[in-house]
Amino acid sequence: MQIKEDINPVLLYILHFFMWLYGVITFVPWFLLSGARERQRRAERIKAKPLSEDPISPFRSVDSFQSLASSLYPGCDTLDKVFKHATDLFTDKGCLGTREVLSEEDEIQPNGKVFKKVILGKYNWMTYNEAYLAASHFGSGLAALGQKPRSNIAIFCETRAEWIISAQACFMYNFPLVTLYATLGGPAIAHGLTETEVTHIITSKELLQSKLKKILPQVPLLRHIILVDGSTSQQSDYPNNITVHSMASVQALGLRQANQHRSSPMAHDIAVIMYTSGSTGIPKGVMISHRNIISGITGMAQRIPDLGDKDTYIGYLPLAHVLELSAELVCLSRGCGVGYSSPQTLSDQSTKIKKGSKGDASELQPTLMAAVPEIMDRIYKNVMSKVGTMSAVQKGLFSLAYNYKMKQISRGYSTPLCDRVVFWKVRKLLGGKLRVLLSGGAPLSAATQRFMNICFCCPVGQGYGLTETCGAGTITEMWDYSTGRVGAPLVCCEIKLKNWEEGGYFNTDKPYPRGEILIGGPNVTMGYYKNDLKTKEDFCVDENGQRWFSTGDIGEFHPDGCLKIIDRKKDLVKLQAGEYVSLGKVEAALKNLPIVDNICAYANSDQSYVIGFIVPNQKELLKMAEQKRVLGSFESLCNNATMEKEVLRVLTESPAAATLEKFEIPAKIRLVAEPWTPETGLVTDAFKLKRKELKSHYQEDIERMYGGK
Repeated sequence: MQIKEDINPVLLYILHFFMWLYGVITFVPWFLLSGARERQRRAERIKAKPLSEDPISPFRSVDSFQSLASSLYPGCDTLDKVFKHATDLFTDKGCLGTREVLSEEDEIQPNGKVFKKVILGKYNWMTYNEAYLAASHFGSGLAALGQKPRSNIAIFCETRAEWIISAQACFMYNFPLVTLYATLGGPAIAHGLTETEVTHIITSKELLQSKLKKILPQVPLLRHIILVDGSTSQQSDYPNNITVHSMASVQALGLRQANQHRSSPMAHDIAVIMYTSGSTGIPKGVMISHRNIISGITGMAQRIPDLGDKDTYIGYLPLAHVLELSAELVCLSRGCGVGYSSPQTLSDQSTKIKKGSKGDASELQPTLMAAVPEIMDRIYKNVMSKVGTMSAVQKGLFSLAYNYKMKQISRGYSTPLCDRVVFWKVRKLLGGKLRVLLSGGAPLSAATQRFMNICFCCPVGQGYGLTETCGAGTITEMWDYSTGRVGAPLVCCEIKLKNWEEGGYFNTDKPYPRGEILIGGPNVTMGYYKNDLKTKEDFCVDENGQRWFSTGDIGEFHPDGCLKIIDRKKDLVKLQAGEYVSLGKVEAALKNLPIVDNICAYANSDQSYVIGFIVPNQKELLKMAEQKRVLGSFESLCNNATMEKEVLRVLTESPAAATLEKFEIPAKIRLVAEPWTPETGLVTDAFKLKRKELKSHYQEDIERMYGGK
């Protein structure tokens, strides 16, 4: 992506000359002293290669070509041993940080809506030793309340320090932890709790009142509710067979009976039953052993250079998602501090932060962060929107610096002067000290990845993995500044491509082998809880005893051993005339247009064209309406046929549409005023589209656009 330089040609020429002169004077000493040559060598090296010349042969990292890695520390084959090892190494180091709430107030918006705003103080930290003791006492208390080893216990809670303390307690006492997203609806929560037959659940006061309380009659085996932030006061409107406890009271009980009921886990024991976010229907519980998770975090830790006790990670994504859980376990295994946040308090501009006060990233100043593409796309669009309001000179300087840095980093060079003079304000949005930003959960567009690389002045890597592989599969190396790829296989696993004839993908394709991605290794999980049929469908064991998972994603391997995700089997639709359309490809191509906040492409096999549902950017739509002299609120504009046609014209004539075949471009669209959030049930917690739910939600519009109504 090039940014247009909107500046006086003479001034532009002078600036180009001075930048050229600066580069000439500083290049040689910088190149010799900065390690650029070594970074270039690492970026260009072969990162993975096939075990043999057979097209079906798996690719394996060159760093683990002889054997797959499966343990972080010698003798630490279960998660409780890993945490104890880290506690012994980093006893008094800050482990878990929580921000103090100084005040809360209601703020009335111009449209009459009331938003709750908070002013937050400093982070208060538990040391590794304090966190270990808190987890040990909590596990002991749960055992005293009747929780048995190898019997499931559920956690239904927002991301916070108490979540990870509860998880470590369960790992210590061999209680398989059932994780449920805080945004799940009642039927999905009841399904997970009933299927796993839990008697104890850990939750928060808010989730108990808003969601859990309503479905208690559907969970007859439940006996104990432990609140991470509430009192033990029993309310009369709970069923008689249920007792409510506070986390503090359970820890106090455990302190009195420390270690009396402890039963340490084995490597093959289930550590977590993680319910997927259910993008294709009812959530499935993935059984993950201690060995699986340790293998996965071993691979991840190896791919992040110099990971250690000087790092601080900001945790705000759902801990019930494998990306966040794995990231935090990696950090805690290496002595990092983990400071907690939420999407509503992450930055100074976040929705719950009172204007003029600091968001969590500004206060914490993290060095490590994980994000999903949806969040990174929002940051990209917000920054570019602000650039659009700059004066011509400011915009021109920003564009000049952006394009200059893009050329430099594509060659493996850094730009310290541009970073300090131009991009420091953007960098400060996330605290100013980020050294690694990792994207996962869905493919990240090349434009957004390049933008984040440039403006946040740190490597932005993509990772690829699934719940069924403990989130581990690939991560791009930090010195690899290519875009659109997800990196080479981690040292804990190997990847092979299986022919998919229907889609026309073959592992013998030239120049790049293509096919369905299969991941194998010790990080591949045990299967789906109480679902043998689906387990046999998606998992298999080869002649060497290694487990493999069929991902349903289509990938291609590049000559350096890096993988690129190019399609998804479930996203492929055959149109009436026989053309195949990849819905994900259409969405990826159009999503970064300024007018588009979110998009879902849809096609019926008995129809000849694609349609689309678009959540438009409010500011851009209002600007477009003003140009077209169409009056009305944002909601009314979304229902205006003239605006639908105008947005469709912008989409069709955009450079992004030129990357698509004519039959792939949506022929009709529906503008949607309501944003798609996990709370609406139309996207997962990782903001992946729930196509089935979206189809049901907009069924009338689908029929209208296809001429049925």
